[in-house]
Amino acid sequence: MDDDGRAALHGDAATTPREASTTFPDAPRTREGRAAERVPDPSRAARQAQMRTHNLSMTLAQVVDSTAPPSRAQIAAATGLARGTVTGLVDLLIEAGLVRELDPVVVARAGRPAVPLEVVRGRVAGVGMEVNVDYLGLRAVDLAGGVVAEAVEAADLRGSDPDVVLDRLAALAAPVLAGLATDGVRVAGTALALPGLVDRVTGPLRYAPNLGWRDVDVVARLAAHPGLAALPPRVANEANLAARAEAHARRGEVPPSFLYVSGEVGVGGALVLDGEIFLGRHGWSGEIGHVVVDGGPAGTRPVSLEQHAGQDAIAQAAGLVTGAPFAEVAEAVAAGDARARDAVHAAARWLGLALATVANVVDVSEVVLGGTFGLVYDEVRDVVADTLADRVIFAPWSAPVVSRSAAGDYPAMTGGALAVLRTVVADPTPWFASTTPV
Repeated sequence: MDDDGRAALHGDAATTPREASTTFPDAPRTREGRAAERVPDPSRAARQAQMRTHNLSMTLAQVVDSTAPPSRAQIAAATGLARGTVTGLVDLLIEAGLVRELDPVVVARAGRPAVPLEVVRGRVAGVGMEVNVDYLGLRAVDLAGGVVAEAVEAADLRGSDPDVVLDRLAALAAPVLAGLATDGVRVAGTALALPGLVDRVTGPLRYAPNLGWRDVDVVARLAAHPGLAALPPRVANEANLAARAEAHARRGEVPPSFLYVSGEVGVGGALVLDGEIFLGRHGWSGEIGHVVVDGGPAGTRPVSLEQHAGQDAIAQAAGLVTGAPFAEVAEAVAAGDARARDAVHAAARWLGLALATVANVVDVSEVVLGGTFGLVYDEVRDVVADTLADRVIFAPWSAPVVSRSAAGDYPAMTGGALAVLRTVVADPTPWFASTTPV
């Protein structure tokens, strides 16, 4: 057999449809015959699948992130996709049980009534867990942003044994996860917030000074527990995850940008730019509590913000027992206790100095106070704002605004759950085959 015969038998890739027609001149030239000559291009099929996933992601994101239920026409206008394309994508999301239609709304212009769309509640959830200095817990949040399950335990975890604490967290999480499964809520994954340096490249917790933990492979230890083996957590800094919850609470037509401050026993921070968290090379940005604000007496170590404005420092200055719940400080301030009020004001001045340093470096326009500072916001707001106005070089033209956190309690847990749910939005297709249509 010659070379041309072997090529025809084995389907030589170099043989084009046009060449095939000349090889077999008597082949029928019907439409079916021409179609049979076309060889599918795997790379083109892959690109089409990627494009569909991308468009599904954009469409679902419009429904998830909108502050009011959008219609298909609004999604098409926001994404630039054709109306017919959006209709097909929305139909897929409805069949998957991720999105549902609401009652039509009559609009002023001529045409069909608009049909708003919203995320199906209680169908898919992310779970955010947290270990902090004085509590541990978890919270499940669905795609609609609602809390579907929660468990929190108070605890003094200063200088704690990580094995003991992580066992306790796993024991707390297991029945919650089992309950979600029983209720038909599908869990997309888990995330764990920790008050320290978490290496986003290699994963371990490097250092959590207030817990007393160093170089702990948290994921491996939690994955060893039966209740979490199928859902090992992603690990991140608690302030970064709290800032993610804050960005979600402030979402709108213009993505928010701000410097978030998380006041706990430590003082964490996170920079949000256009709705995204700036993590830095290793994920270690935002450790504002370790900014030096006071040189201290000669021959002593410089004093960090945390030593002046951390929860324990404020409680001690207010005359309360170190480790007392910060709610006691807030109650003393509300009751008119002069010592407690002075302690809070002094902490606010130190905080303002540290924030001014950050503002002068990264040019922030808004500072959001969360955690302990959110509890005493009315007392600290003006002090922080005045210090920023005095110390930020560009303040005469654009002084940073100081505002209270809008993310609610346990924002790091919420942020962890939201971070997990973004993976669903980024690629909804794995949720199609096994989800019952609504």
